[in-house]
Amino acid sequence: MNTIDPSFYLKNQTTDRTPSTELGKDEFIKILMTQLQNQDPLNPMEDRDFIAQMATFSSLEQMMNMSKSIDTLVQSQLMSPVIQYSHMIGKTVSYQDYDEETGKKGDLITAKVISVSQSEGWAILELDNGEKIYADSILEIKDASTETNEPEEDDAPSQKE
Repeated sequence: MNTIDPSFYLKNQTTDRTPSTELGKDEFIKILMTQLQNQDPLNPMEDRDFIAQMATFSSLEQMMNMSKSIDTLVQSQLMSPVIQYSHMIGKTVSYQDYDEETGKKGDLITAKVISVSQSEGWAILELDNGEKIYADSILEIKDASTETNEPEEDDAPSQKE
């Protein structure tokens, strides 16, 4: 004869429950289903009440989706500026030089980025000319490998037939 495993007895099942402080869409559906199952059959819920509850449920779901999207946006904004601008190492950048004493614009300077650092939340690019500039002061970015060089003239005379 088969015996029943004592671990299946109800008295041996754990009854620990961790209550949640949040009321989400799953809890809302459970409440709505319980309400529909236990309503008075002689006096059922009116159509407009049911539609209002479904509209509330739809709004709740949209707010939860929007909240997730905002969380994702915030997380992407919290990315370190060093990581955000690390792709610029090895690129050639152009920026406007300023005279700090007079505040007048100087020449357009072009240099290669050799490192990226961070200061007070701002990305700072260290250039091969010894300058350190803020990333937002860059006017142009070029890939160092695609820069055009003047072709050298061949000293050998060309042969024409």
